[in-house]
Amino acid sequence: MVHDPILWMLVGVPASGKSTWIEKHMYGEEGRGRDTTILSTDYYIELIAKDRGLTYNEVFHDAIKDANRKMYEDLKYAVDRGHNIMWDQTNLNSRSRAPKLNAVPYTYRKIGVFFPVPPLDELERRLASRPGKLIPKGVMQNMIDSLTHPLLAEGFNEVRTAYV
Repeated sequence: MVHDPILWMLVGVPASGKSTWIEKHMYGEEGRGRDTTILSTDYYIELIAKDRGLTYNEVFHDAIKDANRKMYEDLKYAVDRGHNIMWDQTNLNSRSRAPKLNAVPYTYRKIGVFFPVPPLDELERRLASRPGKLIPKGVMQNMIDSLTHPLLAEGFNEVRTAYV
């Protein structure tokens, strides 16, 4: 039985467990039988940094525009082929999620996956384990403050909460 493709839109601050969740769930029951495309600007920024022998932070401002362009090219590729999609970005609020949800056809089952902010000591530990990818405390606090839970009213067919 073939099902409509699925969009998993991950919602959470950096180091909340989104990429770890993908590693655990990409080949889960819902993902079987159809290719899955992971959309992530971080992936491309990290490739550029590695290619240049620099850190994520050192290339971020120069690379983010190209990373976004490449991510949307990958989205088109995935949609054209009916692949499942895992959107691995922070997607912190409805304003940032809306254009992405609108870019995915109505034929997709759209699932918002919310990642609660880990306890502060755990969040700091996870952030510290990412050399060259530093987020200033003020920026991180702004992200935490702007994080909103995804809602069905935004266009999701389902909303889940993930605990990593």
